[in-house]
Amino acid sequence: MSDQETTPATGGVVNPRENKTASWLSHVLADLGKNGIFIALVLVVVLFTFLTDGILLRPQNISNLIVQNGYILVLAIGMVMVIVAGHIDLSVGSVAAFVGACSGVFAVQWGLPWWLAIIMSLGIGALVGVWQGFWIAYVGIPAFIVTLAGMLIFRGLALVVLGNSNIGSFPAEYRALGNGFLTDVFGEFDLDPLTLGVGVIAVIALIVQQVRTRLGRAKYGQEVEPLVWFVAKLVLITAALGFFAYALASYKGIPVTLIVLAVLVLIYGVVMNRTVFGRHIYAIGGNRHAAELSGIKNRKVDFYLFVNMGILAALAGLIFTARLNLAGPKAGDGFELEAISAAFIGGAAVQGGIGTVGGAIIGGLIIGVLNNGMSILGIGIEWQQAVKGLVLLLAVAFDVYNKRRSGGR
Repeated sequence: MSDQETTPATGGVVNPRENKTASWLSHVLADLGKNGIFIALVLVVVLFTFLTDGILLRPQNISNLIVQNGYILVLAIGMVMVIVAGHIDLSVGSVAAFVGACSGVFAVQWGLPWWLAIIMSLGIGALVGVWQGFWIAYVGIPAFIVTLAGMLIFRGLALVVLGNSNIGSFPAEYRALGNGFLTDVFGEFDLDPLTLGVGVIAVIALIVQQVRTRLGRAKYGQEVEPLVWFVAKLVLITAALGFFAYALASYKGIPVTLIVLAVLVLIYGVVMNRTVFGRHIYAIGGNRHAAELSGIKNRKVDFYLFVNMGILAALAGLIFTARLNLAGPKAGDGFELEAISAAFIGGAAVQGGIGTVGGAIIGGLIIGVLNNGMSILGIGIEWQQAVKGLVLLLAVAFDVYNKRRSGGR
């Protein structure tokens, strides 16, 4: 049997090996397109690792990246859900500042137990979400206007609560939310065994999940990527996770902020991908009128979206306040822009209907690496803002280009 075959349509000669190579390349290119945001993060990390002579990937700096950007990543989770539904929230920075100020009154001035201060602060965030969700969902005022008003209202209330002064210092347990580490549980070691163990579990869970997904696709006759490419991807991702766990283990262990983030990512990943509420969010963002005609209660979904955003904004405010050990009038400045940027850089569509929690987290990490890398290089804040603005513009332009190309086909 010859290595060459003749095509019946043209009578030309086709080499099966060439067909196989072309198919493999098409799979790889398609997969690169789907994972473009992850590749962008890798490229940004590699670039700044080179420019900073490796300082970016030092264990202490990696830990600081998580702690310093935790509140933005929390906001990005809620913001991507709001954007997927076709809305926007400009008030999250002011809400975070207001809740942080309230927590200062509860924990410092009133002397309440730290856990009660946190619960009451989250409750205030929920009430803020109820307030804004009511005007958006049931009165019908666009979210842009309601949250723009909220940005002014809650910034003003934060200043009222603080009396234009700072409140500190907070109890140690409260501060652990923003600065604490889970370490030395099994004693003092050069490499924290708990952190290494969690890293091993994460790697095993990832491998099992990826293999099960691939086998499931193959079982139902769906197209799967070439085995070589699948294994190569898995090796790269597990190596990155292993290095991340090693870096944390060699510094102070697992940051409490990272634990909070991991729990939120797991919960909201399930909500968006495996629940009726999540499917309704995507349906409303894809076509609001069609979703309503199909029986989805748009107003109810919108209302609970903003209640959820209020709670996450409150949590972000608590994390930020705990990290600084201070509730101040300037807290929350620009948080909304960072969260919106993270969602859009992470692949959320401007028109709604598209976006993922994982993408928003990666988008937030890209912003964090840009901030951290440029700070290490001594680049001024004015240029940092310009670079982040350019990255956001390019991310949205790429989304628009992809939609036009898909529409053309």
